[in-house]
Amino acid sequence: MRVSVNKSTPKGMITAPASKSYTHRAVLIASLGKNEVKLSHPLLSADVRSTMEACRLFGASVEEKTDSETNEIIISVKGFGGKPKNPEKPIDVGNSGTTLRLMTALSGVTDSEVVLTGDESIQKRPNTPLLETLNEMGADAYSAKGNGCAPLVVKGKIKAGAVSIDGGMSSQFISALLLSCPLLEADSKVSIDGELKSKPYVDVTLEVAQKAGIRIHEKQESGAKGDAGIYYEIPGNQTYALGDYIIPGDFSSASYLLTAGALIPGADITIAGLFPSAQGDSAIVEILEKAGADIFWDKEKGIIRVSNKDGKRLKGIVWDAGKTPDLVPTLAVLGAFSDGEMRITNAEHVRFKETDRLKAMAVELTKIGAVIEETADGLLISGEKSKGQMKGAAVHGWDDHRIVMSLFIAGMMLGETEIDTIESVKISYPDFFEDMKKVGADFE
Repeated sequence: MRVSVNKSTPKGMITAPASKSYTHRAVLIASLGKNEVKLSHPLLSADVRSTMEACRLFGASVEEKTDSETNEIIISVKGFGGKPKNPEKPIDVGNSGTTLRLMTALSGVTDSEVVLTGDESIQKRPNTPLLETLNEMGADAYSAKGNGCAPLVVKGKIKAGAVSIDGGMSSQFISALLLSCPLLEADSKVSIDGELKSKPYVDVTLEVAQKAGIRIHEKQESGAKGDAGIYYEIPGNQTYALGDYIIPGDFSSASYLLTAGALIPGADITIAGLFPSAQGDSAIVEILEKAGADIFWDKEKGIIRVSNKDGKRLKGIVWDAGKTPDLVPTLAVLGAFSDGEMRITNAEHVRFKETDRLKAMAVELTKIGAVIEETADGLLISGEKSKGQMKGAAVHGWDDHRIVMSLFIAGMMLGETEIDTIESVKISYPDFFEDMKKVGADFE
């Protein structure tokens, strides 16, 4: 599918979509318990439905229902009490890397052979660090093609003990281990080798697990600074017991409209449902403030308002994306339309997402006339040199939801912009186009 985007001035208010990261984790954590759990305000995206189906294959009852009190759609989960059954067929995770990694580790808690696969994109995403660690823990875990990518096969049970894992490729590997280790018979220790990229996503995992009564202790080797020397101590024989849970709003999804509100002359956008949480992408507020945007966050009410009534241009900044990889496409667009220079650093792990997002944004923004340089671990965008020479063009969405939504914002600035593979937004933000229409975006 394609979309043609015209110049638009967004105005109005929407409620932020629910967090994909929190919904994934809440569905799995509820499934790991045995009580019935009501998950309110969930994100019912393609990725989340992959996690729901995987949990069903492990023995949980996971249903979409209408809440009798609020008349809103909820997810009702009756878990398998920490004893996942052997799936009767391969687990197809679709396009969801989170589902793949979480379920690969959980497969090591069963006593059967579990096969996990997914779409063409998933079959290109590496999982070697997780497979190596599961093997170290006593399982036989491998890639069917021998390249570290799905289809993956996990045989035999993992055992508790002390292991280490590379933290530089994906935090999902660490989250997967942290959620499965409490089910083991003895205590575990998971040490992180190198920098823990995307650490806020691990913090989200810890936050929801803690609400389910799980004890996971984050510690640091003495004398270490930053993320160096982080390790996790996880007692064994724990029981998950998540109560009814409201999924927080998603800053990653809100970042597109917040950026549009800050960039586009005359824009005035309000987004509700954005409360402080462990989400790293709440940094979009700080980023827009540093760039000079008029933005205000009422943290108690969970409301953010951003506007550009005077039509001013923002300024480029330097941003370390180690903890905020999903913001990189949005920041690339921000830099293209700002004065000065935007430098995005420490983002090499962004190359291992649905696509190589550094390359994708460099290629597509060049098509509209932006001056952008792809570096080994980031992007360098000269909004100053791009000024006055950018114009709408036909661009490729790379079958990647975050590429499509970021380029849509560029299209609102320039007009006459056509983007393909737009069906990919269903991965994280199924109502993206509906919400853009609500605030006055002009597209077809």
